[in-house]
Amino acid sequence: MPQVFRLRCSLPTATGDTIQLAHGGGGRMMHSLIERLFLPAFSNSYLEARHDSAVVRIGNDRIAFTTDTYVVSPLFFPGGDIGKLAVYGTVNDLAMAGARPLYLSAGFILEEGLPLETLEAIVRSMREAAGIAGVELVAGDTKVVDRGKGDGVFINTAGIGLVAPEVDISPARVAPGDAILLSGDVGRHGITIMSLREGLGFETPLQSDCASLWPLIAALLEARIEIHCLRDLTRGGLASTLNEIATDAGVGISIDEAAVPKCEAVAAACEILGLDPLYVANEGRFAAFIAPRDASRAIEILKAHETTASIIGTVGNRGPGLVDAKGPFGHSRILDLLSGEQMPRIC
Repeated sequence: MPQVFRLRCSLPTATGDTIQLAHGGGGRMMHSLIERLFLPAFSNSYLEARHDSAVVRIGNDRIAFTTDTYVVSPLFFPGGDIGKLAVYGTVNDLAMAGARPLYLSAGFILEEGLPLETLEAIVRSMREAAGIAGVELVAGDTKVVDRGKGDGVFINTAGIGLVAPEVDISPARVAPGDAILLSGDVGRHGITIMSLREGLGFETPLQSDCASLWPLIAALLEARIEIHCLRDLTRGGLASTLNEIATDAGVGISIDEAAVPKCEAVAAACEILGLDPLYVANEGRFAAFIAPRDASRAIEILKAHETTASIIGTVGNRGPGLVDAKGPFGHSRILDLLSGEQMPRIC
């Protein structure tokens, strides 16, 4: 879906003639709301591209532009915080269009009574993340809302990046035969947040995978890997991402569930909580749709940065919009969009 409206963000969904808060935004209800309300109201060629960023031409240059809003609870978690998440999340959306991230804006909605030291810690984290990601925060805004109306702080970020002339990455380029690559193990971010909420402890410390993905994408582009499409696996996880791509590109997708890496703590937590790890959110992982001749070389490049990168499936022409996963005993199951979301307020 057009990520200008952030399919995977926490937005309300339509029920009858009213708007009610849904558990997240990566499922069937949000998909319906975007298709029924936002697209008809604002339809244009950039939204119809259904990408993580809008790619627009200004003079001889192509610019990627995106926006996202962060409402994660709790504000601080192992491996990150809302500030780090706000920087890397927007940088990653630019990277998914093959754009080199350049500039960010930030809007802060602050709740009355928020401790100044909390805000200072968030700002420091954003500054550090921006330095690591190689972007500058060049514009911003603050608003204060009444006590009890903002849950501490919400952050909106928008980002601009530059797309090289030879780069052409979008769902429209996905084609039968494409190899589907996964940049690393899944579920770390979502389970880290949920473990804090549920008071779960693990023998092996678990932390969010929150990170900038641009270095990985830059390495693939520099090696001239033929990338057809990229998508970061945020809200709704791997399964929701594959459903979006299958629907938007009009293709079928088949994956081998055993090829999807999961760390032991994530697998154990999902079993305890009754969650499907394929639907659990990530903040430092992406799926890549690659020309089959380049798949092995692309994996070598990714494994130089992330040892759990793997080829997990292929694109077919049977059953457009259908995603199926082969299980460990040879049986297959359909991976559908969830009607809601497994875990709210995780980004």
